[in-house]
Formats: sequence, structure tokens, C-alpha cells
Amino acid sequence: MSTSSRASIGLTFRDFEQELPLFRQFLEFVPDAVVAVNTRREIVFANSSTEEIFGYTRSELIGRPLADLLPERFRDRHAGHEAHYFAAPRIRPMGTHVDLFGLRADGSEFPAEISLSLIQAGDEILALSVIRDISGRVGAEQERMRLEAELKLNQSRRLESIGKLAGGVAHDFNNLLAVIINYSEFVSTAVGDDPETLDDVGQITLAARRAADLTRQLLTFSRRELTRPRPLNINTTLANIEKLLRRTLGEDIDLTTNFESDIWTVTADPGQLEQIVMNLTVNARDAMKNGGALAIETRNVEIEVGSANASPDSPEPGRYVQLTVADNGPGMPPEVVEHAFEPFFTTKEAGEGTGLGLATVYGIVKAAAGKISIDSAADRGTTIKILLPVHDVDPEVESAREHQKLLGSGELVMVVEDEDSVRTLVERVLTGNGYQVISFSRAREALESIENEPTRVDLLLTDVVMPEMQGSALASEARNLRPGLRVSFMSGYSEMLVSRMDATEAARDLIEKPFTSAELLAHVREVLDREGV
Repeated sequence: MSTSSRASIGLTFRDFEQELPLFRQFLEFVPDAVVAVNTRREIVFANSSTEEIFGYTRSELIGRPLADLLPERFRDRHAGHEAHYFAAPRIRPMGTHVDLFGLRADGSEFPAEISLSLIQAGDEILALSVIRDISGRVGAEQERMRLEAELKLNQSRRLESIGKLAGGVAHDFNNLLAVIINYSEFVSTAVGDDPETLDDVGQITLAARRAADLTRQLLTFSRRELTRPRPLNINTTLANIEKLLRRTLGEDIDLTTNFESDIWTVTADPGQLEQIVMNLTVNARDAMKNGGALAIETRNVEIEVGSANASPDSPEPGRYVQLTVADNGPGMPPEVVEHAFEPFFTTKEAGEGTGLGLATVYGIVKAAAGKISIDSAADRGTTIKILLPVHDVDPEVESAREHQKLLGSGELVMVVEDEDSVRTLVERVLTGNGYQVISFSRAREALESIENEPTRVDLLLTDVVMPEMQGSALASEARNLRPGLRVSFMSGYSEMLVSRMDATEAARDLIEKPFTSAELLAHVREVLDREGV
């Protein structure tokens, strides 16, 4: 039958009842609105659900154009779709179009899904529309999204609270750790070759470093730790900690490494990279209680444009270094994998884990513009892959400054630190390595000395958080008095400093507590030898 012949034939509601009585009875029990439209675009059938959903009586619906059941803004578009559908009819399943709405008799609108199909009634072709009111589903989805947004907001607030708490504790705690670590080094040097005493002091140092690592984890996970990314060879970093990793794993876990020889350069904080590997290694060890195998691998990866595996979570096209840590332990079921990167989520027994390990790893990787993924299932081990963007600079060139001579040549360093033990420690390290030192516990005293004393100060080394004046304010006033004065900061909590200056500048001019004697000397030397202020 041609389209023109179809259009010349009409069908009344009574014709429809006579042609399809059983079909009509069936449609009365369908919970969705079912509407049949003839070629003149008139409604010739509507089931009881149509009355309930749209608020019209059946007699009011028959003979109306279907467009009356649509909001005004959709009617012009609907007319075109309707004409096209009768000219080239095809079944259109429900859910293939979005943003569809129905219009009730009272003028209210509701979101809808619509399916279309054709039926033959004698010589007439009818378009049969099934209209589903999805208000409940849309409302549930909106409520789900609201709850998810509220959950994320609450989590963000919780992380913010934890971060503030961690930052407040970190300042005083890292002052104490700096003293413990450095005086342990002094004792180790003083006792000579007494193995038992050296071992005792070593345990003190180890405990202090572990405490410092825990503080760093808290600050990293709450994004309050100042990072110092630089170009580096990931293989070199991993090789430096391989012995430590093997000692950490113990003899019942077989560690194998496979590092690509010509690995590309990445930009990362070497300390944080070590922390990533250490956290993943410890997690794997704890999972393999009866021993097992752990493999650490690096390789170059190039992701091309239009990759077949592209997804919203896929990395951008480009060159990456992939770090893989894989174990043959018990693995994780999907419900654990889903929450693995959440802070404080742990499957370990009480007291055996903080739940910060993978959360810290995730935060570090994201901050480095990288990607991390977990492939794990019960009884088949766990593989974690990390992609870090490539940095096209030779790390040997940029790290040459690390080999500079650390000893001073009589330069005068002004130390301002309100914590007596830390100030005494810094004085001892600097004076013992070729520097002159004048020190103050209060910022105002330091400013008076700079203003009134003619002695040239080569470097102002100040704490950030002090009672009467912050370190950043002291630096600003000191430079007003002595233009060109070099300034460096010490802090166990860097957020306050970063909030007052550019992050790159802060990273360059800050040494974080707790620091070792060697780290302090290297930092002071670098600041003094830097071109410009």
C-alpha cells in the first residue's frame, strides 16, 4: 500500500474496536499510556492508563491530535518527526531518545519515554505510541545524585578537618622529630665503633623516620604537603630503595624487578615516588601472609590518539612511564576494589593498618597528573599500574647541583626559630660545617639586628610559624631593610607558607622538617649559590 493511499483512509475508534478487540482488551491492562494515531494524526484509541497519566477522559482524547499531549515547545519538532515516521515507518524502542516530556490536562509536565510501532487495522496503518511516565525514576536519579554530591561534600569536609588537624600537629611534631633524628646522628658519630650502641641509636632514628613518614602520609592525603617534583629516572629511584624493599618484604616473599633499560624521564617528587612503591609493597606483603611473589616493572608506554580502549578515565594520548606492582596473593573482590583508594578504608585487623596507604598513593599519582588502576579478583592476585607523564629533560643535567660542595666558606646565616631545641640544632650543624651563625628566638629581635647592625647577613633562615610574627612577614620586612637579602624558610607544615606565596617559589625556598644535617647543608648551599634572590 502506498503512502498516498494510506493517507486517504481514516479509521474511527469503533473501527479499531471491531478490528482488534482482543488486542484492545490486553492494552487496557498495560500500566503505560497507549495511544493509537491514524494517518490524519488523530488519536483513535487510548487505554485507561492514558486517562490516568494525562488527566483526560477517553472521550476527550479521541479525535485530538497527538501533539496536544506534548508541551508547546516540542510540537513543531514533533510534526516533522510524525510526518517522517509515516513516510518511512520503523520500530523505535523505548529509551532511545532523551529529554522527552508529556503535557497533562492541568498544564503540568512530566518526563517520559516513548516507543513507536505500526499496526495494521483493516486497510489502515496506525502508529501505536507507548508513553511511560518516568517521573519516579528521574526523581530517584536526582535524589541519588543529590545524595552522592552530599556524600562527596561531607567527605571533603572530613578530609579538610583531618588536614587541618594533621597540619596543626605536624608543625610541633616535626620540630621534635628533627631534634631526635639529628641528635641520633650526632650520637652515632660520637660513639665510634660500638656495634650495640650504634644499633640502639639506629632504632631511635628508624622510629623517628617512621613517625615522619606517617605525618607526611597524613599531609599528602589531605594535600597539605609541599611537593618538590623534578625530572628523574624512575629506575634509579627504585634501585636506590630495592634493598630496603627486600628487607621489608622478608625472606618468604620473592621480589623480582624488571626495569626497561632506556626508560623515559618523568617529573615527580623522588620521596613521594619512593613512598608509592613502599606503600604498595607493604600492602602486598600484608596480603600474602603465607608468602608469595611480588614483581615490580617499569616500561615505556605510548598511547595513541583514538585508542580503542579510550574511556573517560583513560589517559590523554602521549608518552608515559608505566610502573607496575603485581603480586600473586589472595586478591580483592570487586566490592573491596571499589573502595580501595578511599581514605581510612582497610580490610586489615584493628591496629594493623591506618587505611591511608592506597589513599596516599592515589593522591600522589593524581597530583603528578598520572593515572592509577587496579586489576584484582579473589584468588588471582593484584596488579596495580601507574602511568606517569614523560618529561623530556635529562635528569642528570638538572641534578648536577646536588653534587655541589656542601660546606660553608664563612657565610653569615641568621637563624630565627622560636623552638629552642631546633634553633640549637641548626646552629650546631651550620657552625660545624663552615658557616657563621647568629640566632634569635623572636622575629622582632632579628629585625632590630638587621636594622641596627652593619654586619652583612648572607642568608636569613627562618621558621614559618612563630608567635609574634610569621616567617613570611619577617622575610618581607627584612628585605625592605636589606634589599637583595636571601631568605629561606623552615617548616613542618607548609600550607601556611604556600598560601602566602607562589607554590613554585615556596618549594624552592623551603626546607621541610624533620630534616637531616645533610639535607639542611644541601639546602643552605643551594640557596646561597643560586643566581638572583
